[in-house]
Amino acid sequence: MYPIDLSGKVAAIFGVANHRSLAWGVAQTLHQAGARLLFTYQGERFKDKVAKLAGQCENSLLVPCDVTDDASVQNVFQVLKDEAGRLDMMVHSVAYAPRAELENPFLETSREGYRLTMEISAYSLVNLTAAAVPLMEAVGGGRIVTMSFMAAARVIPRYNVMGSAKAALEHAVRQLAYELGPRNIRINALSAGPLNTLAARGISGIKDMLAIHRAQAPMKRNITLEEVGRSGLYLLSDLSSGVTGETLHVDAGYNIMGM
Repeated sequence: MYPIDLSGKVAAIFGVANHRSLAWGVAQTLHQAGARLLFTYQGERFKDKVAKLAGQCENSLLVPCDVTDDASVQNVFQVLKDEAGRLDMMVHSVAYAPRAELENPFLETSREGYRLTMEISAYSLVNLTAAAVPLMEAVGGGRIVTMSFMAAARVIPRYNVMGSAKAALEHAVRQLAYELGPRNIRINALSAGPLNTLAARGISGIKDMLAIHRAQAPMKRNITLEEVGRSGLYLLSDLSSGVTGETLHVDAGYNIMGM
């Protein structure tokens, strides 16, 4: 049990796909700290896997959510209001780009591919936050964490349009932090080093990326899902009560290196 007590608190988790998901790493620490969780899943393809994970967290809720559909988004928060009666924390770990946009040169990015990537990977944070605010205000405030990557500020070969989306995501974090601060709602980004997640497998060369990270990071290793989870717990707990609008790097120090 973590020395942080989140008993009586409720967290909404967007973006769990399987047991390797960054969102699942954070969800586990929140559960161990006593929070009640609501999990969402995108389509029938992921329902069984997410349901199995949600089953490991007693009293959890499971709701479908398509972040491109406003009615679907609103339904999630209506379920939270009806079934849990509150919302204290939200984890946003939603990202998608069509495979062609990650395999072809960035110069060949299509208009539709760029739009779809931005809508799902960046705008969804704004839209979900807008829906979460009334429930968070009702309990005196809240905390939000989203998942970024160093491609928001650096060139990562083959990351292409997802880098553009992560840059937009980090700007959204800063803008939302400014607007939500007076409402006692904090929002931060967690920029994790590469991990062998389902999303990472969509990036060509992920094995090379892991090896380079391991060789160049000051700590000479890759990070773990547990480390991402503990960092998420920090940002979602009162331990980080004075922190908002930040991007916290959890990458064994890789981001500080010049080569």
